Amino acid sequence: MQSMSAEDAKYGFGRLIVFARSEFVVVEKHGRLVVVVMAVEDSERLKAIESEQSAKALRSGEKK
Repeated sequence: MQSMSAEDAKYGFGRLIVFARSEFVVVEKHGRLVVVVMAVEDSERLKAIESEQSAKALRSGEKK
């Protein structure tokens, strides 16, 4: 996972995009982790996993 300051992300936005297409990028502001930037494909994959888990939880709740 890459990490960069908010200032570096602001002035190097193109670089941020390049990094985020291959791995998550954590952006720090005043030494604190504030956001994670990720590729659209990673976001879609995480949403699909979340949907699957929600569906499983609903199915297991229906069986009880």
